[in-house]
Amino acid sequence: MTLDLPFRLNHVNCFIAEGEDGWIVIDTGLHQEETVKRWKDQLADKTVSNIIISHYHPDHYGYAGGLQKQTGARVSMTKTDASMATQAWEENFVNRFHQFFNQAGLPKNMSEKIVNHTKSFVPVVTPSPAINYYLQEGERFQFGHYEYEVIFTPGHSSGLVCFYNDEKQVLLSTDHILPKITPNISFTFAEDENPLNTYLQSLKKVKKLQAYFVIPSHGDPFYEANSRIDEIIAHHHERLEETLDILNREKTAYDVCQKLFPKELTIHEIRFALGETLAHLEYLKIKGECKRELIDGQWWYVRAS
Repeated sequence: MTLDLPFRLNHVNCFIAEGEDGWIVIDTGLHQEETVKRWKDQLADKTVSNIIISHYHPDHYGYAGGLQKQTGARVSMTKTDASMATQAWEENFVNRFHQFFNQAGLPKNMSEKIVNHTKSFVPVVTPSPAINYYLQEGERFQFGHYEYEVIFTPGHSSGLVCFYNDEKQVLLSTDHILPKITPNISFTFAEDENPLNTYLQSLKKVKKLQAYFVIPSHGDPFYEANSRIDEIIAHHHERLEETLDILNREKTAYDVCQKLFPKELTIHEIRFALGETLAHLEYLKIKGECKRELIDGQWWYVRAS
C-alpha cells in the first residue's frame, strides 16, 4: 500500500498480509488525514493482530499509535528504535540539536529553522503506540503465503530491520536498500558513532542472502539485490574520496556539506545532507584518514597528513 508523503521523496510503501492470528501490517505512514482514511478503508473487513514497525522514522512509525488505537493490534519493533521513538520528538531532546548544529558549523538561523521543522513533526507521529513486543534477530513469522525472517540491518537507523523469505529469495528491504537513491545515513549525537561503517557492514550481511527480488519502502520492486548493494557500496567509497579531496585545508562539516550537496535544498533536506556529510567525516576520522579539532565550539576537519 503506497501512501503519500509531503516531501520530495513523496511516498512510502507499507505492507499488509494475513498472518497466523489475523492480518499483519508492516509500517504505517505519517499520521495525516489521508493516511487515516486509506487504512480505515483497507482494513474495514479485517482483524489486525500485529503492526510491525521497521524503524522509528516518521514515515514508517508515525501512524502506528493511531492504527493501534483503531485496530487494537499489538505493535512490534526493535528495542533500539523503540527507545529512540520515545525521545526523538521530545522538546528537550530536539533542542539539543542547537549545540550539535553549532558544532557542525551550521548558521544559527538555519539551525533554528531545522529545529522548528523537527518540532512540526509531533502531530504526525502521535499518539505514540504501546510497544508490546521487541523484534528479535532471526525470528520468523507468517506473512501471507510465506514465512519471513527478521534481519537486523542497522545503519539508516540504529534499529532498522528487513524481512526475508528464503524460499522465494524475496527481501522486504524497508529503507536498507532502495532502487534509485541511496538511503540517508546520518551521524547525530544520539545514535551510532560510526553509522556509515555500520551500514556498510549491514549491506555485506544482506549480500550473503543473495536475495533475488527486492521490495523496498520507497520506489518500485527490483531484481538482484547484490547488484544494487555493489552500486551503493561503490557510491559511498566515491563520496569518501570526494570528501577527502575537499579536506585539503580545515573545514567545518557545513563547509564540506555545501561542496558535497551544491544544489539548493529545503530545510528538511539540509538536515539529511548535513547528517550524511558528518557520517562520512566521522567514518574517515575513525579510520585515521582525517582529523577533527574543536575550536571555539565548532568542529574543524582536515585531511590527515
